[in-house]
Amino acid sequence: MSHPASFTARDPLPDHEQKQAALSYLNEAWAEARHDGVDGDCLAQASLFAAFAELVATYGEDAVAKFVEGLPSRVRNGEFSTRLAKQ
Repeated sequence: MSHPASFTARDPLPDHEQKQAALSYLNEAWAEARHDGVDGDCLAQASLFAAFAELVATYGEDAVAKFVEGLPSRVRNGEFSTRLAKQ
């Protein structure tokens, strides 16, 4: 009689590793959607909606509203720009 393989639960990844893994998954999904013809702007808007909905579900409207108040300066400071800064 054979016994099923025993699996042990993995310890959760550190926060920075979870964020790297999440970004990798999102990049793959994004590339697949673009390959299937989904417009980048539509992907961006749907992604923002999903992200904000998750944040609101986790932290509530007030906390998320406070968080997004800081987004304009972060965008202007280039935090979300993917092109390299020229020196």
